Amino acid sequence: MFVRHSESDRFRYGARDVRVEQRGADSFTYVVRPDGSRVVNVVDENGFLIRRSRVMPDGREIIIIDNRLAGPRAPVFARGGYGAFYVDLPPPRLRIPRDRYIVETEFADPRLIYATLIAPPVDYIERPYTLDEIRYSAPLRDRMPRIDLNTVTFELGSWELSPDQIDQLAVIADGINQVIARNPREVFMIEGHTDAVGSDLDNLSLSDRRAESVALALTQQFNVPAENLVTQGYGEQYLKVPTQGPERANRRVTVRRITPLLMGQSPPPQ
Repeated sequence: MFVRHSESDRFRYGARDVRVEQRGADSFTYVVRPDGSRVVNVVDENGFLIRRSRVMPDGREIIIIDNRLAGPRAPVFARGGYGAFYVDLPPPRLRIPRDRYIVETEFADPRLIYATLIAPPVDYIERPYTLDEIRYSAPLRDRMPRIDLNTVTFELGSWELSPDQIDQLAVIADGINQVIARNPREVFMIEGHTDAVGSDLDNLSLSDRRAESVALALTQQFNVPAENLVTQGYGEQYLKVPTQGPERANRRVTVRRITPLLMGQSPPPQ
């Protein structure tokens, strides 16, 4: 099971105007920022993302996500019925040290955080994948290094961040902003997790709210563009500490860059 939600509300923070327009079966959300730029988010009748872009005040459009150009039925994937999203892949073959593949913020300096956020995939990427394929396929996501925000964990049953935990997000926010400044099309996935206490459904919802809380804090406190972030909760599916009891280390959030997966960019030859 997976939880799905609309991310459009997160784009409304600090907006000058928000307008929703229906065009046939598709819904267009226009979010106008104080500087005159616009975020355009397009979803189909089932709420699946088709396209997301940022239109600058001078009219220049930066395409952030375009699911029409990805997927096994491209370029009509968004129109032809989504079918199964799961991508069956073998585990990635690691050619980098384990502590560079899974980086923990508690032990990482800003240079390592930035290097991880711009690191290429660890294994071959066959084609561009849709956002939903990436959301629902762990072997695909695992082709990108990740950062465990182990300095930001949650109370049992909570998705709220304390002020000191928000402060701990500064280093990851600075790294993300540097990467986006270099390439405004970069996309980062914020993944929420829980421990094994509670029902599967409750944990899915809770983990999704945790991912949203971190994404909101990155935008509201550190000016990370909301449209460059996607969130997803995975409940108790990927325990960091294998226990069925309460464990704070499992009530966490991870971050990884997914741009190469969306674009079909493989790692450089070894």
